[in-house]
Formats: sequence, structure tokens, C-alpha cells
Amino acid sequence: MARALYIHWPFCARKCPYCDFNSHVRGGVDVAAWQAALIADMRFEAQLAATGPLTSIFFGGGTPSLMPPDLVAALIAEAEQLWGLDRKIEITLEANPSSVEAGRFADLAVAGVNRISLGVQALDDGELAFLGRLHGADEALRALETAQAHFGRVSFDLIYALPGHTPALWEQQLKRALGFGTAHLSLYQLTIEPGTRFAAEVRRGRLRPLDDDVAAELFGITQDLCAAAGLPAYEISNHARAGQESRHNLTYWRYQDYVGIGPGAHGRRGGVATVRHKKPESFLKAVAAQGHGIAEARALSAEEQAAEALLMGLRLVEGVDLAALAARFGLPPEALVDAGALARLARLGLVWRAGARIGVEPQGRSVLDAVLAELVADELVAA
Repeated sequence: MARALYIHWPFCARKCPYCDFNSHVRGGVDVAAWQAALIADMRFEAQLAATGPLTSIFFGGGTPSLMPPDLVAALIAEAEQLWGLDRKIEITLEANPSSVEAGRFADLAVAGVNRISLGVQALDDGELAFLGRLHGADEALRALETAQAHFGRVSFDLIYALPGHTPALWEQQLKRALGFGTAHLSLYQLTIEPGTRFAAEVRRGRLRPLDDDVAAELFGITQDLCAAAGLPAYEISNHARAGQESRHNLTYWRYQDYVGIGPGAHGRRGGVATVRHKKPESFLKAVAAQGHGIAEARALSAEEQAAEALLMGLRLVEGVDLAALAARFGLPPEALVDAGALARLARLGLVWRAGARIGVEPQGRSVLDAVLAELVADELVAA
């Protein structure tokens, strides 16, 4: 049953180092054509996953905060017609903290957006330049203030464990971030991904990643300070006051169905994985030719679904119910996790077990990838 809708807006206002699409706005966007295409894509999905009501809608991108508010309102209205909207629906829009985008916040709130996720990333101009961001710290804070004036729910993100970060420096920065009073924070450790600019700089000796022990200490500081401020972790990188967790992202982490529309969007529908055409022009051509933008729809095996559910669910502090997952996917509980690894990791204080439910302890969350590599059954990983 589809309970969440993700809408991908592929356009950026200017060339940036984070855009997955070579589709920056040059001569403007044909808004009418994109509205028609996105609505057609939604209608196709509603025929296959018509149950509701939706509990969340998420506008991502790209630069969705530069979507015309009338387009945002039209897409929300269409979603309501197709699926219905839960009385307490969460409608989130990602925004870069620029003054141009912040100037649209009032109109976006009128359009129906009730939650903003602001890509602050750092509170220091030098760190923002290192991360390749185009905004400054003062501009980001002004955007945050504007967001808090127009939306009841505001989240922003920071990246830590940057080169040169010390426990004292990160503690100072995090305390400052907590002082802004938002009820949700996303706090990500810097990771060096293959093929990125950072990876190239490490290879050339121009960048030295933070030592693993120091990064682990920063992770511990993050957990302690956020919990003390009333925003405990509910997912490895996400912290919130009770009731302010991201309902949309919980749909992913709890492995529930969601509809993904727009260029490059992924979805899950009754055990079928969908992905839309990535390039905007290819997406538009596909919608014109076949009434939807799907490039691939693949039925996942029970083992593949179980592996995805475990890898997502074990990111959550609440963990996963092995008995419920086994029943859902028609697999024996012992086929989900390596029993020997579970016992060993529990003795080391890295995972916990309470009846059929298992989860990762705080000290295990700082090395989550290694824990998951041992814990999830080899048969599922190989599926």
C-alpha cells in the first residue's frame, strides 16, 4: 500500500557540484509541460497503487525550492484526488539556504508545504567552501530564520568529521546548531565516496581524512549532546524531538511502499522496484510515448526484499522484528541473519536482541557498515 509520494524536480538554478543531472536551468523551464508530465506519471502509479491516504509527500531535487508555488500546489491537489491525504500529512520540501529560495518560503507554505529540510551543511564559511557549497554561513542562518517563521516543522543538516575537526570544535558547533531550536537535525559524517572530488584529492595526497578513532569520538559527542538537548537519535544520522521524526524517511527505513515520480526517482510497489528515466528530456519523451516515465520495473525476490528491509531497518534505533519480516517475505527467521554473528556482536555490545526484535547499539552504529556486513545472512546479500 503506497503511503508516501516522492516527487523529483531535476532542475538547479545554477551549476553546482552536487547535481546528478546535467540539467541546470538555462533558458527557463516549460512549467506547463512539466506539470502535465508529472501529473501523468502520478496518475499511472495511482492505477497500480491506488490505496491511501498518503501520510507524506516529499519534494526533492535538484532545487525544488525554486519550483513555482503554483506547480507545487497543483501536484499536491492532484495527489489528494488520486490517493487522499492523511489529516496529519507531512509535506516536505528540500531547500538550499539561499536568499532567493528563502524568498519563496511564504508562497510555498500557502501552496501546502508544511515542513522544510534545509541544506545548511556547515556554519563556517571555510567549511562551506571546502564542501563546494555556494552559500555562506550568514546567508544560511537568515534562510533558517525565514523558514522557522513560515513552517511549523523545520529540519537542517550539517556535515561533520571534516579534516581538522576536533572534538572541542565539533562540540562547539553542534551546541550552536542545537541552539537554533529546530525539532529535527540530520547530522552526517563526511564519507569519501569512490569517484568523487574528495576521493581524487585523497589519492593525490591533498586531503587527509579524519582518523577513524577521532571520527568515532565525534559520533559519540553527537549522540550525547543531541540526547541531552531532547533530540535523541532515531536513525543513525537523524535526531528529533518525540513526534518530530521525518515520517517520509521512516517509510523508507521501515520498508513500506512509496511512489517515486519525476526524472531518476525510485519507488517500491508491492515488491516491484521502479526507477524513472534519469535525464529530463528522456523522462518527458517516455511520458509522451507511454503515459509514464518508468525506465525499469523489476520484481524483487523475497530474499532481495528481506535484505533491503534489514539494511534499511537496522539503521533505526527501534531495530527490526525478525519474526514479522520472516512472515512478510515467507522466509524462515534463521535465513535473515547469521545467528553466530548475532551472538558474537551482542557479546561485544554492538547489537541487542529483545525477543524477535534486534537492533544496533550506539557503539555499533558508529561502525554500522561493518556490523551489517557480518549480521545480514550471506544468502540474502548474494540474492
